[in-house]
Order: sequence, then C-alpha cells, then structure tokens
Amino acid sequence: MASLPFTPVYEESEVFSIASKALKLSSADDINPILDDLLKLSKVKKIDLSGNTIGIEASKALSECIANNSSIIDNLEEINFADLYTSRLVDEVVESLQLLLPTFLKCKKLTIVNLSDNAFGLRTIDSLESYISNAVSLRHLLLSNNGMGPFAGERIGKALFQLAKNKKAAKADSLLETFICGRNRLENGSSLYLAIGLKAHGDDLKTVKLYQNGIRPRGIMNLLSYGFKFNKNLEILDLQDNTFTKSASFILAQCLPIWKDTLKELNLNDCLLKGTGCDVVFKVLKDTQFANLETLKVEYNELKQETIINYFLPALEENNLPKLKELQINGNRLEEDSDALDTLQEKFEDLEIDDLEELDSEDEEEEEEEEEEEDENETLQVVDIEPLEKALSELSIDSLTDALAKTTI
Repeated sequence: MASLPFTPVYEESEVFSIASKALKLSSADDINPILDDLLKLSKVKKIDLSGNTIGIEASKALSECIANNSSIIDNLEEINFADLYTSRLVDEVVESLQLLLPTFLKCKKLTIVNLSDNAFGLRTIDSLESYISNAVSLRHLLLSNNGMGPFAGERIGKALFQLAKNKKAAKADSLLETFICGRNRLENGSSLYLAIGLKAHGDDLKTVKLYQNGIRPRGIMNLLSYGFKFNKNLEILDLQDNTFTKSASFILAQCLPIWKDTLKELNLNDCLLKGTGCDVVFKVLKDTQFANLETLKVEYNELKQETIINYFLPALEENNLPKLKELQINGNRLEEDSDALDTLQEKFEDLEIDDLEELDSEDEEEEEEEEEEEDENETLQVVDIEPLEKALSELSIDSLTDALAKTTI
C-alpha cells in the first residue's frame, strides 16, 4: 500500500473519514447523509473516503459540497481517495474525475492527494494530466496501482514538468516533495519524461517511490542520469522490484554520493543488481559516509559473501553508516554459518537470513557470462535533454493535453 513517509497531524475535529466502509455511493441521495455529516465540521483539513465506491451523481454532489463551503475549500490540506472506484465502469471513473479534480484545484491549501489503487489507465489521463500540471499547492502525490502503463507514465512525467513550471510562476512555497508511483507498469517507455519531470522539482523533491514498475536497466539509467541526480536532497529512494543488472548499478554508484548527507532510506530489494553491481554499490558505502542512512534494503540481488566482507563490514567499522538501523539482505548468496553474518546479526537484531541462495563455482561462471551479454544490450540512452525541456516549457498544458490526447490508444 502506498503511504507517506510521515504522518500528518490534525485535530480530530478537523478530519472527516468514512474509510474502508465499502459504501456504494452512486446517487446524490446515497451520499447526501454523508455530506450532511461532513458539513457539521467547522473546519475540514482532511477528507478520507478510501475503501468505498463512488459514481457520477455522487461525485457531482461531493464536488459541489467542497466547492461551496468555506469550512472545506478554505482549509482542506489532504484528500485520500484511494480505492474509490471498485466495480465502476471506465466511463464512470472518467466522468467522476472530470467533476472532482477541478474542484481540488480550487482548494488552495491542498498539499496531499492520494489517488492510489484506482483503475485509471489511459482513459483518465487527460484529467489527471491537467490536474497535476496545475495543482500549484500540491506537495505530496500518491499514484500507485493505477494501471498506468508506459504511455500514461510518460504523460505524467510531462505533467510533473509543467507543475514545476507553474509552481515557480505562482511563487509557490515548495515544489513537489513526494512522488509515489508504484505498481504501474511504467517500464522503460516512461522513464525519460518521468526523469525530466522529476528533475524539474530539484532540491525540493525528497521522496521517490517507483517500486514494481517493470523498469529495465536502460530505464533505470534514464531515471538516475537525467532525473534523480538533479534532486540533491533525496531522503527516500525506493526502486524495489525493477531490474538493474551491472549497467544500472554502475550509474547508481555514481549518483549515491550526491545524497550522502540526506539519504535516509534506500530500497533495492529484488532489483537484480548482480554480483558486480552489488560490489560497486557497496564500495560507495565503504568509501563515503552516509550520515543519515537509516534503512538499507538489498534482498534478492545475488549479493555475495565477499561483498559483505570487503565492503560492507569495513563501512560499518569505519562508521560510514552511523544511523543504520534496518538492514534487509535475505535471499542473497551468503554463508549462513560465518563470522561475517554473525557480526551483522549482533548489530541488527531483526536481521532475517532464512532464505539464502547457494551457488557453486560452475554456475557462477555461467551467470557471469550471461551478465556480460545482458549488459551489452543495456547501455545508457544518450539524449540531449535541453531541447526536450525547452519544447515542454513552450507548451501550455492545454495544448499539450490536446496534442497527446489525439495519440491516445
């Protein structure tokens, strides 16, 4: 489940929630009793309707309620509309978003929006793109498990670029700080424009979670080289269950020192760094102090015992990871009964090493050959980003949306 890296704090009287009640809100009559309860609050900072299902007429009534009541529109800071369209037809979802998202734009204090776990897909991308591009108050966007695919992901990236442009024009207090977009099959096709979009938010962007997106090494390299390395204050980077191999691991190793003073969590579980990739990443930990890194997740990456001995243990001994509290290394090629793992278990009480992988030398040689063949086909896509950024800067979002809509499948 997508979640923020922090917990917003509100007074109990400022939060309206009917979360996880599985209510079917189709008509205005269905939702009116709920809106009556909502209007009993003198100041509404958070609305949580997650885990219910809403139709067109109910969406219209909700939109009007928010827009026409100062207790809501003047105070609303957070909306959780995750898992809000179960059993709804695509046309219902499209029209509901067309009613609700423009109302969100009228809420000038709205900084947190969670639209995860809704089957959006391509049909909703026009509304989403327009909203994201113009949501100048938005700081934290959660869009996980929405059935995006690479084409919609590319358009989200372009919308993020426009958002940064519009925030600067509006002299907003902050650019985007959190972008969570996991389980969306973004793949390589979305990576270049996602990188450009996230790059535009510069030092304000602190949390990026793109887990389980089927992104291959070239896509990861695009994200790192043309995006993340320009976000110099990253605190949380979650790329779990995408594919690195050696080539993308080398690019990650080059970028990691950029975040040596800020990075708190690095999640590379199930990323197939391979043995050589693990070596170059862990060598950075040995050579550079990461003063604030608290969580390191590198499960199921073909990490070898020698990497632990040669790089990770020295990094700990040299106090390069002074705040590291959580370590995940299960599913790697480690020796269970060894001094190295005993040392790690003493330092990390909750360390799990119950699913270690065994490999003989013949298998290792074959895999090294396969790794070299894979990496020959996965090189960095050399792109001149500046003309792409210039072209996006010269487009208004309306013309951008119209042009892209014509190519929607």
